[in-house]
Amino acid sequence: MALWDRIKDSASTMQTQLVAKKNDLKSGAFRDASMAMCALVAAADGTVDPSERQRVAQLIASNEVLQNFDAMDLQRRFDENLNKLTADFAFGKVSVLQEIGKAKKKPAEARAVIQIGIVIGGADGDFDKTEQAVVREACFALDLPPHEFDL
Repeated sequence: MALWDRIKDSASTMQTQLVAKKNDLKSGAFRDASMAMCALVAAADGTVDPSERQRVAQLIASNEVLQNFDAMDLQRRFDENLNKLTADFAFGKVSVLQEIGKAKKKPAEARAVIQIGIVIGGADGDFDKTEQAVVREACFALDLPPHEFDL
């Protein structure tokens, strides 16, 4: 199976798992960690192009799990995290990973945050090494083994 097909299958599987847990994913910690994860993946390569912002906006608007929350509030939280990362990536990453780490109290939410990172990373068909690396770092912040997600 080609890498592109594996990425699509993985993202699709992750999305299916997220939807199955929709009713369990309503906490503020999950909301905040999800938007921090989206920003971290979008800025992983050090730049944020308009297509990455558009992918996150589409995810916020269309993802069944994220519809548990107000779309404008999600967009604001994403933008705040993204601003931290674009102002100073290294310093911003520490802050964003701390925000992600707040979801580790509930294992289902922690896993869902990682799954959202994989869905965002694979949305363009290229879950590249820098995106995989920041999702792996998020796994450590959440006390989850990266190999559980094939990272």
